[in-house]
Amino acid sequence: MITPDGYDATKRYPVLVYYYEQFSDRLYNFNQMKVNHRPNFPFYLGQDYVVFLPDIRFREGAPGPSATESLLPGIDRLIELGIADPKAIGLHGHSWSGYQTAFVVTETDRFAAAVAGAPVSNMTSAYSGIRWQTGLARQFQYETGQSRIGPSMFENLAPYIENSPVFFAERINTPMVIQFGDKDGAVPWEQGIELYLAMRRLNKNVVMLHYEGEDHHLARFANKLDYSIKMLEFFNHYLKGEPAPAWWQQGQPYQPNN
Repeated sequence: MITPDGYDATKRYPVLVYYYEQFSDRLYNFNQMKVNHRPNFPFYLGQDYVVFLPDIRFREGAPGPSATESLLPGIDRLIELGIADPKAIGLHGHSWSGYQTAFVVTETDRFAAAVAGAPVSNMTSAYSGIRWQTGLARQFQYETGQSRIGPSMFENLAPYIENSPVFFAERINTPMVIQFGDKDGAVPWEQGIELYLAMRRLNKNVVMLHYEGEDHHLARFANKLDYSIKMLEFFNHYLKGEPAPAWWQQGQPYQPNN
């Protein structure tokens, strides 16, 4: 947990949760002022947020539920200690933790807002694809890689469905921003479209930020800045009660890269 300057132990704070797998090994790392694909921790501290960087412990065959099981006890503890405002907890993940974020909100309404960057939403449609950046088949990462499913999809289809948030989109009540670049070489950006359209069909609160020509991590500074600003406006609205930005309320016209 990282606290802002002037931290007041008698006050409850909005909490921004960011995670991937293990963050305890970064306990003594200095978090630099960088504008990139994730929240800038020092910047959010300056906006009077507490930043929480939990560890996730995975069970084989259950990457989605494992994230929920790891996150909620830590958040419960922050609430118990009087640190977190229970109505002002935001969740952000990118790539692997973007997937986890998309899944976690199908299992809990604990989070006031969530941002999922480049998430896999449907393991069944992503399974037999190619990671364009490396040319590797995607199957290995689901069986023995990060997803830790174990058997192939042909040996046991059930866990591929059970760990895919798109099949449980009707359970999502958390407002969500999905971010993707359409040249993503690691995760097919169609995965974001699947989740976005499922949530739209179900009349859920969701916006998908599509950055033309961008890869798995945003490269153009203008796009990184745009994403950072929108991310902060989104969290400030749902965690601090500030007015909703126009892009969230009304959408924003497509703006091609020239």
